[in-house]
Amino acid sequence: MADAPATVYLIGSGPGDPELLTVKAKRLLSTADVVLHDKLPGPEILEEIPEDKREDVGKRADGEWTPQEYTNRRLVELAEAGQTVIRLKGGDPFVFGRGGEEMEHLAANDIPFEVVPGITSATAAPGVAGIPLTHRDHVSSVSFVTGHEDPTKDESAVDWEALADTGGTLVVLMGVGKLPLYTQALRDAGVAPKTPVALVERATWAEMTVATGTLDSIVEVRDEVGIEPPAITVIGDVAATREAVVDFLLNRSDDEPHQGGGEP
Repeated sequence: MADAPATVYLIGSGPGDPELLTVKAKRLLSTADVVLHDKLPGPEILEEIPEDKREDVGKRADGEWTPQEYTNRRLVELAEAGQTVIRLKGGDPFVFGRGGEEMEHLAANDIPFEVVPGITSATAAPGVAGIPLTHRDHVSSVSFVTGHEDPTKDESAVDWEALADTGGTLVVLMGVGKLPLYTQALRDAGVAPKTPVALVERATWAEMTVATGTLDSIVEVRDEVGIEPPAITVIGDVAATREAVVDFLLNRSDDEPHQGGGEP
């Protein structure tokens, strides 16, 4: 064991485009001893890391997933062995990325760490799809929520009725599977069924797909287009802005039939 633990870097890789990786993140990745990652950083970013330095602590194709407790323990174990460790996450570590839990665990075990923020998909995905989260003509507020909460919690911490009352743009991360539940909850809370909605899958990746509809049609659109995680949902009038700009948007999805499927 080393005399003093090495530093752990909690790094956000951004939404997936390697050119959106920060300069600092790229520099640190080139010098790390070990990189603990999941799938969300994107294949191009992961391929730049030598295979013998990568450790997958995310979900796997066979349905297995790494418990958070293991990841926490592994970070401490490697740092105490004198290994410079990077915990690489998609987007930003502290936007539904469990960065807070890992930071607290490191501090509780006297492990030095540094946070390197990343571009969160919560803002990047709508932007590259031609959807402004705020717009002077439409909305001046935005709310971010998760559609995938800790399954061990007794009840949801998301108050959909309160969000409906708040108005503004609503961005749901990791909400593909629960889309029928929360769109119904928002309609029950009084949000107009014709409110525009957009789904952005794998934002900034080569396979990026965008599907648009309304609160009462988006589930059918999701199924028709085949939207799968990772994806974000944008609910609100700004989602319709895409219709006016998509023909001029160079970083839109390449397969334009994927953009439709419902009333704008």
